[in-house]
Amino acid sequence: MQSNLFTTILLPLALAIIMLGMGLSLLPEDFRRITRYPKAVAVGTVSQILLLPLIGTLITLVVPMQPEIAVGLIVLAVCPGGPSSNLLTYLAKGDVALSVTLTAVSSIITVFTIPLFTNLALQYFLGKSAAIALPIGGTMLQIFLITLLPTAIGMAIRHQFPDTARSLEKQMSRLAVGLLALIIILLLIRESSKIPTFLVQVGIGVLLLNLLATLSGFLAGKLFRLPLSQQICIAIEVGIQNGTLAIAITAGLLNNPDMAVPAAVYSLLMYVTGFGAILYGRQAIGSTPSLSSLK
Repeated sequence: MQSNLFTTILLPLALAIIMLGMGLSLLPEDFRRITRYPKAVAVGTVSQILLLPLIGTLITLVVPMQPEIAVGLIVLAVCPGGPSSNLLTYLAKGDVALSVTLTAVSSIITVFTIPLFTNLALQYFLGKSAAIALPIGGTMLQIFLITLLPTAIGMAIRHQFPDTARSLEKQMSRLAVGLLALIIILLLIRESSKIPTFLVQVGIGVLLLNLLATLSGFLAGKLFRLPLSQQICIAIEVGIQNGTLAIAITAGLLNNPDMAVPAAVYSLLMYVTGFGAILYGRQAIGSTPSLSSLK
């Protein structure tokens, strides 16, 4: 697999398919929910957009790691929640409607925050010696083209052809999972010689990020006295990151596969804690969410 094919075609294609699939599941009603329960949306959004990057930054300052790995961890932390968080929230008996809303809102906001936070991380950890740059305007445009545009197309298809959209959503979900697995495998193969060096620092940093992110989301919901279903939702939403986007930015836009290692490892690890959230939610909440909440 040549580097340019991997970074310029496979990564953007996989991410666009994932976001198109998410768009096929969205309705305008998902965004109108913001006015219905603004506190829950605000708590989840702030936890995702501000609290998670802060946790990531603290981890990079405490856990010894190479600068490229630190930047990769920050990029991962500033990415929006992953679309699979909606499914995990449903299985955990959390608030699915809130999960869908938070995923959509964070995907929009991070188009603007990712370039800013990533540039700050590049300047801090790599300084003037960095041979890479991330133009904010150009990066916002690229993120828009591979995330928001496919999402908007998916929503348009859902609006005009709802039956077709529901059928395509299932196929897109399977294809997205397969592409994500292929991306991680290819990335690990390409970086196999460096993985032993990175494994300890990446493992510790990624594990801390995942556990602290999930716990902070849960505690934030509890602090603001949200219902348990919304606490679980926010915990999963903050803990499940869009690893594909983080890989696309690090290995693609920044052309530095080393920086993509944290996202690749996190994309596997986050489902372990996600499974733990499912077990907790199904035990703590007696009633099953209605299928209508899944649209």
